[in-house]
Formats: sequence, C-alpha cells, structure tokens
Amino acid sequence: MRLRDPRYFKQPSIMIIPMIDVMFFLLVFFMMTSLSMVDLRTMGVDLPFASQAEQQPAAQYVVTLRRDGSLWLDDAPVDKERLLASAREQQQKDSRFNVVVRADKGLDYGTVMGLLDDFKRVGIVRIGLAAESGAEP
Repeated sequence: MRLRDPRYFKQPSIMIIPMIDVMFFLLVFFMMTSLSMVDLRTMGVDLPFASQAEQQPAAQYVVTLRRDGSLWLDDAPVDKERLLASAREQQQKDSRFNVVVRADKGLDYGTVMGLLDDFKRVGIVRIGLAAESGAEP
C-alpha cells in the first residue's frame, strides 16, 4: 500500500547558505571573545626590539619603567620600596615567582640596571626583560 504518489515526492535539499551564515557568526563571536580574554595589564611604553625575543608564559609581576623614571606595577603607579616589599613577600609564598621588567627604550641604562640590582638585593632572581620581537623598523 502506497501512501504517496512518487511523482509528487520532492527530494530533500540542504540549505547551505544559512549554514555558512551561522558558521561566520560563530567565527566572529569566538574571535571577539578571544580578544576580550587577552590580559592587558600594563602601561604603554616604547619597548626596544630584539630579533631573538621569545614569547614566555604570563608573568606574575609586570613592572613598567617609563621614560620619566616612574614605576608602574600592572597599571598602577607604585614607589620602589613598596614594589620591592611586595615582590619579596610574593617570592616567599611562591618559589617560582618571576618578574618581567618593561622598560622604555629611551630610558637610561643605569636606571634599568639599578632596578634589576634592587630586585636581586631582595632575593628575586627570576627576572625577565620585555622586548618587541623582530628587527627595528
């Protein structure tokens, strides 16, 4: 017993255009979401270039040394004594504690070395220097 006449039977079709629209929407959604997940906790400085600079995992302390000599911890200004005391306290809690120093390329070399020396004086030996990767334009 046949319920339908085969002449009126229509072949099913897959509508590909709405599927492409949905895929593009998901792509844009995930791109925008991933951009908001980037952790930008630092002040903008003009970093020096290094052709062999490597991307490292996120640091616990990102210290920015601006051209005017001011110190910033993440995005807040801080004085050197409070910065060193806080870093020493974190070092005692976590043996893998590390610091990344982002110094402006126009800054005096002695100022950067003085800050690194102060960190070593309080017992912090895992220190990194931030740089832009690639050749200088």
